[in-house]
Amino acid sequence: MNSPGAMGFLRFAARRLLEMAVTLLGASFVVFGAMYLAPGNPASFLLSGRSASPEALQAINEQYHLDDPFLVRYLRWLGQVLQGDFGRSITYRTDVSKLLADRIPATLLLVGMALVVVVVLGLVLGRLGAVRGGATDATILVTTTFALGTPSFVAAVLLQGLFAVKLGWFPTSGAGDGVGDMVWHLTLPAIALALYLIGMLARVTRSAMLEALEGEHVTVARSRGVPEREVISRHVFRNSLGTVLTTGGLIVSTLLVCTILVESAFSVGGLGQLLELSTTTKDFPTVQAISLIIVALFMTVNLVVDLLHPLVDPRVTLGSRRSGA
Repeated sequence: MNSPGAMGFLRFAARRLLEMAVTLLGASFVVFGAMYLAPGNPASFLLSGRSASPEALQAINEQYHLDDPFLVRYLRWLGQVLQGDFGRSITYRTDVSKLLADRIPATLLLVGMALVVVVVLGLVLGRLGAVRGGATDATILVTTTFALGTPSFVAAVLLQGLFAVKLGWFPTSGAGDGVGDMVWHLTLPAIALALYLIGMLARVTRSAMLEALEGEHVTVARSRGVPEREVISRHVFRNSLGTVLTTGGLIVSTLLVCTILVESAFSVGGLGQLLELSTTTKDFPTVQAISLIIVALFMTVNLVVDLLHPLVDPRVTLGSRRSGA
């Protein structure tokens, strides 16, 4: 780890981690303040439309510190978050951390399953289209165009209606119990979540490989009698991975956002559905916690892509990842 390259990588990683921490701090301020700009307030929800005496209203405001100055509330909340305490849910009357712990497994499994589907099918279809050409390429282009034109919530309704309601092959809702049961319950949601992104990754992979196929190094390799399979694997597909990896960061981020719609359609009971319900009921602590987690995951994904890109594509130097964006 004492080589100049390793030291440069460590300095770059440290700088990116610092930038991430500063950005996350700014994001936390926006996340905390955004809910207070929306109409309504938690006290109104807690009262459920009932009239209340000034004393009762004051007790609610004191319990949730709603009368404190904004900056005081933010600093108190930030200090609690740094200790792993996201506050108490107004809607569920329990610790937000407990709500998150109960719901995170379903969301992570759903996103993980969808990501596997996207990566496998997207890379396979993109590679086939670029290498085979002709009718195969045309069919893949039509298929990916259909996938790109189908939003996640539309795919969720169609899949649920056909495979869950009409055919009865899969459950219509819920996340299941146990790993095997959860995989069965989350298969349709994962496909609905992945469909659009399969089309995106396939198109990006196809374009990157077609561009690599025109490279001089490919012509030289073929002139030397290198087998075509090896040319495609070592000189074409490998040189396309930088662009594919950059798109992969966008794909993971999109999965984290779109899971809200899919979880609601299938009543998965994960973070996405919890965020939707909490937003509707003005459950400030829960919304702020989930939003901050999503932002943190988004930035973590981009950090990982930044660090992996120079390792995947030697032509990219540290800090210059954008060749494929």
